[in-house]
Amino acid sequence: MKNIAEKNGTKIATTAIIWGFATGMIAICIPLVAISRSGIILPLAVILGASTSTVIVWRDANQKAVELANNLQQIEQRIRNLETICSSEDFDFNYQSKQLDNSIKT
Repeated sequence: MKNIAEKNGTKIATTAIIWGFATGMIAICIPLVAISRSGIILPLAVILGASTSTVIVWRDANQKAVELANNLQQIEQRIRNLETICSSEDFDFNYQSKQLDNSIKT
């Protein structure tokens, strides 16, 4: 649960920074729109850029989480395979050592 909160915390912090700067840029746009008479183009560009950045942050983080989960599953499967191999080799070694002990005793 803590891991999920940490992941969401970084996404929320990044989103807050993006929209904090966007709010400042919109505040700057108000006098610029009046001077340049460009209309709504400049503030719309700021809002569109902040929205796109926010989507990228949240979407990219989800894709990385899925990739990490897949990598973790692959690593766990490899560990299970190695444990199986080691335990079978250990069994063979014990069997061979018992045979050797029996042959030495006789």
